Order: sequence, then C-alpha cells, then structure tokens
Amino acid sequence: MAESQIDIKERIKHEFITCAKDPVYFMKKYYMIQHPQRGRMLFDLYPFQEKVLTLFQKHPESIINKSRQLGISTLVSAYSLWMMIFSKDKNVLVIATKQDTAKNMVTKVRFAYQNLPTWLKIGSSEDNRLSLRLTNGSQIKAVSATGDAGRSEAVSLLLIDEAAFIDNIETIFTAAQQTLATGGGCVALSTPNGVGNWFHKTYTIAQEQKNKFLPISLPWSVHPERDQTWRDDQDIVLGKRNAAQECDCDFATSGNTVIEPEILSWYEENMICEPIERRGLDRALWIWEYPDPMKYYAVVADVARGDGNDYSSFHVIDIESITQVAEYKSQVDTRDYANILLSVSSEYNNALLVVENANIGWDVIQTVVERGYTNMYYSYKQDQNMDFSKYVDKYNRADGLVPGFSTTEKTRPLIIEKMRNFVELKLANIKSIRLLEELRVFIWKNGKAQAMNSYNDDLVMAFSIAMYLRETSLRYRKTAENLTYAALNSFTKTKDNSISYNANNNYNQNPWLMDISTPSGNETQDLTWLL
Repeated sequence: MAESQIDIKERIKHEFITCAKDPVYFMKKYYMIQHPQRGRMLFDLYPFQEKVLTLFQKHPESIINKSRQLGISTLVSAYSLWMMIFSKDKNVLVIATKQDTAKNMVTKVRFAYQNLPTWLKIGSSEDNRLSLRLTNGSQIKAVSATGDAGRSEAVSLLLIDEAAFIDNIETIFTAAQQTLATGGGCVALSTPNGVGNWFHKTYTIAQEQKNKFLPISLPWSVHPERDQTWRDDQDIVLGKRNAAQECDCDFATSGNTVIEPEILSWYEENMICEPIERRGLDRALWIWEYPDPMKYYAVVADVARGDGNDYSSFHVIDIESITQVAEYKSQVDTRDYANILLSVSSEYNNALLVVENANIGWDVIQTVVERGYTNMYYSYKQDQNMDFSKYVDKYNRADGLVPGFSTTEKTRPLIIEKMRNFVELKLANIKSIRLLEELRVFIWKNGKAQAMNSYNDDLVMAFSIAMYLRETSLRYRKTAENLTYAALNSFTKTKDNSISYNANNNYNQNPWLMDISTPSGNETQDLTWLL
C-alpha cells in the first residue's frame, strides 16, 4: 500500500526534529562531503569527532591544537550548517590567514547545503564563493585576517582557522570580542606554529583555566586509521621538524624559529642556570661569573629605540671560552645606560666596549667617549648607517674609524648567521633564560629573522653582534691598529706599523683551539680569539 501524504509529512517532521536535536544524526545521514580519496560521501564521524562536537555544544569558546587531516575543519563546517538551518539569525564568521583559506570552509558548507534533501533546505537569499545566507536570517561568511575583521559583525560563532599562522590575530580577536559579548561562541583551531604567538599563549592559559577557552588537544594518534608506521612515514615525507608541527601538537618542536627548537631545549637542560647575583634597583643586571684578572672580556650593547617598546641590553662575554658571564636588560635612560656600561666594562678588566650605534645609540656613545673610556670599539665609516654618522662625526678618529658597531641591511643577516652557527654548534655558553626565551620567539618571517609580534629581540641582537665580532674582528687589524692596541692594552707596534702577535698558533688547524697567554715584558700574544 502506498504511503499516504500524511504519513510522509509526519515522517519528514519527525526526521526534521531528530536532526534539529542531534547534530551527529544530521551529519551522518545528510551532510555530504568531498573526501580527497573516496569522493562524494556522507560525513560518517569517527568517535573522537563526535566527542569534539559534544564539547562544542557544551563550551561556547574552544581552542583546538590539532594534527593535520583530522577532519576538524569539516566538523566545524558541518556544525555551522546545522546551527544555521535549525536556528534563526545565526551569523557564522570564518577568519583565516587569507581569504582563499577562509573560503574553503564556506565551500564545504555550500556543497553540503546543495546536496541536502529538499525538505531540509530553508532557501537561500545569497549564495557565492564567500558567503551563504539563508532565508531564515542565518549566514556564514569568509573574510581574510585584517585588523578590522569582525569588528562590525554581530557574530554568533567566530571560527578562526589556522590561528597560529595569523600575524595580527591579537588585534582581530580583540575587535571580534566586542561582537561576542552578547553570547556568541568562538572556535579557534590550528596546528602549532612554535611558541609565543597568540594561539600558543591562549592555549597555554586555557590549560591553566585562566581564560574562557576550553583547550582541546588532538594529536595524530586519535585517528583510528593511523598507527606508528603512518607516523614514522611522516618523518620521511615531511621531515622531523614539520612532522612534529603537523602531527604531534608539539609547540616546542614546531614553528619557524631561527634556532632549531631541539638545540634550545639542549641549552635549557645543560647550560641555563640562575645567576649568582642580580644587581641594581630593578635587579636587571644578572651575573654568573665575577671578573677574572687573567681573562679578556667584551661588553656588547644594544640600545633601545626610545619608544618604550624595546629594551637596552648588553652581554659580558668571556672572549676565549665564548661564555656569557653577565647580562643586562631594562628600559633605562640613555645617559644612565652609558654609565652602567662604563661601570661594568671597567669592572671586567677594562673590557672591549661595543655599542650598537643605530637609532639613539649615538647618545650612549657620546657619553662613553666624553667620559674618556679608552677601550671602545671602532669600525669603518663606510659600514655605518649614514643617518647616524652625522651625529658623531666629531668623535671619528683621524684614520676614519667611527665609534660603535652599525647594524645595517648588509651586516644584519651576517651577524645573525654567525650567532646561529655558534649556538647550533653548541660553541657558545649561554647561561640566561631571558636570552633563551627571546631565541624561542626569534623566527623567520618573510625571509627576515626577527622577533614574533609583541615580543623583543634586544638580547638576541646584542648577542649576535658579540658572536659576529668574536669571529671577524681580526680583519680590521691592519687599518685599526690603535683600536686593537687599546683592546689588548699591552702591545707595541712593529716597524711596519702593525701589531705584533704570536704567529705560532693552531688557528689554521682548528679555529676553536685558542692559546691566550698573559702578556708580560716583551712577550707577544695570540690574537686568534678575535677571529
């Protein structure tokens, strides 16, 4: 007997109500997806996906640290369509690194909607590649990650896709927060991209239950079709570092840091230690070793721009062993900073004082020179920042050398590369957790090494200059003999006007095997530490 129209309507009504009550039922029976291998098919959720969906419903704000290809973006899109169909006036906003990425989630929703049975379709008043608006007032829209994304939207659900890779996500989320204040929810999902960014900080704080987000971790192992063999293959296909990012939900080993995370972890476990003294009113000067009269030191300083966003910092380096023996980082007036540099340099055996002379570094240099400190680092005038040089022309030497070190477009990549070599070869003895934490957020961005947004790299840059000069300064010797004389404070010039040094060294065999002896009488000294 044919089913009556009344029975059909009752069955459709019952089915509609069941779908409205149970999103899992709706997805498994009616939500069509385009599987990359299996083609068009219904979204048959795995148990872990069902559990995540339940968490969505119970917690308005969730942050998901996930492995690649777990179907979480598909799950979020399905949840969005379910909300749009069975609730009026729901506004879902998708934000991603770029518009095409955000569009992918809208595309999933549009495809599923087009493949619904007629009785589940509400009707659409707008349907294009970036948005779908239903006649019940609900919609989903994709936007790129700009500073005002979501600012004027009344958002019911904010979806932030690949949140760890959005540069200005802090600004975007702050703007969008105002639209969520009336009860909207937020799902931020991403694979990790190192530490220090908004996604890492927000997830970590959520784990400590100090914000409203529910942290959800989904490593590769939650997928029932993956085993250790699959994971081992990812190391081969992606490389260990990328595989850690894409599969393991591991913040520490992911990201695009200049220094490999494994190297930084090694330093933390083997070298980082508490200073034996914290000096000054703000305890900003950290000391690990007091001066040894038998050693040579360099004090290498970076000067804050003066806008309140960065710090003046310096390192005291034992030149022979490449050991960090003291460190300073604080926001301080340039004249006070110069006096601190003079005091510490004098304390550490009249150390070679290197001041980065860009920005307002000239003010520090002026104070140092006027105070008569004799062991100041000088460099070639043609290597200087020309905007800076006009301030310190009166301090230039007769041979054309200029006080301080200038970080330019030419020298910046060189000093960073030298630092990276010293650190990754584990030749530098780093003691400071402050420096290590800056190195953790010192990343490659658009081909340039720099600190992540809202972080500083003041200690990193000062340390990089120290490593660069530690290896390269000897090539200035022939034209800067007076500087070298001041630095070593114990040499005489030879007849050819060069500085005498011991040529019987083993530098050619191994540049890291140094022979530094204390000068006395007519003895000469090996200068290979300057290389």
